[in-house]
Amino acid sequence: MRFFRKTSIDFIGKRRTWYVVSILITVTGIVWALFRGVEYGIDFAGGTEVQLQFQKDVSIEQMRGALDAAGIRGAEVKYYGRDASGVLVRVREGAQGAQAGAEATKKVLGAVAQGFPTNKSILLQEQHIGPKIGAELRAKAVWAVFFTCVVILIYLAFRFRFVYGLGAVIAIIHDVLVAFAFAVICNGIWPWLNLEMNSTLLAAFLTIVGFSVNDTVIIFDRIREDQKKYKGQSLKEIMNRAINETLPRTIITSGTVFLTLLVLFIWGGEVLRGFAFTMLIGVITGTYSSIFVASAIAYDWLERGKSKTTPVAANVRSRRSAGQMATSV
Repeated sequence: MRFFRKTSIDFIGKRRTWYVVSILITVTGIVWALFRGVEYGIDFAGGTEVQLQFQKDVSIEQMRGALDAAGIRGAEVKYYGRDASGVLVRVREGAQGAQAGAEATKKVLGAVAQGFPTNKSILLQEQHIGPKIGAELRAKAVWAVFFTCVVILIYLAFRFRFVYGLGAVIAIIHDVLVAFAFAVICNGIWPWLNLEMNSTLLAAFLTIVGFSVNDTVIIFDRIREDQKKYKGQSLKEIMNRAINETLPRTIITSGTVFLTLLVLFIWGGEVLRGFAFTMLIGVITGTYSSIFVASAIAYDWLERGKSKTTPVAANVRSRRSAGQMATSV
């Protein structure tokens, strides 16, 4: 069975419509996200991490309920080890210094003792992350995304042309901004959806970068092949042909990844849910930008270059013809 057999959609001809759609989605998402406010996890904002070992298994919901009852809100709770007796708790309290960290640990232990009176636990390890370290991690996260885009730009400039690398990087930035906006907007809408900005979501953003550029490179490769095959056709026709030829592959690949992430989102548990949600948004935007944005930007740039060089070329041709005419006279 084959999907989208022999399509002939004019993607490049309708590129300005997709530009407007992309700008509207990106700007609206960013403004809404900034208005709502970005919530950082303790990786980036600082806090306390407590590692506990219980005598018997405990559920995440019970653990969260015990912490909420003690007034510790927004804690990150997850298992470590082979069973449900090892629990890692991260809270925002304790970022102001060692003394504040010790008080936060004491508060967590008190909440656990009160919430699980018949299931004793031991403190295996505690770690405090200060606000300065959190700020450094935030800056490093931004630099990580920036340098990834630069490396991709250099790679695509060598492999194809600079303008194709530029189109791919703009598409990547578009994908990351949309995924970031959706993560901020949807954070906390449902109690089971925690989308704080932390190292897990940073991993999701970097994965989106890789996924998005992969599809774009496939289309660029086909454009290069078709330019050799159909030398009499215009660039617009060749780009439309390449996108239509790779459309089944793009849809099937993205659809497979989407379904896998959907399973991870539903049954992957609380720890992986934020990563899966962000990736789901990233797969949708990455597929969209590969089809509608990256090649269209390269096309506009190349056509703009032609329109600039055309008068010069015409002038040169005019001078040459004038010289030939003078010689003949």
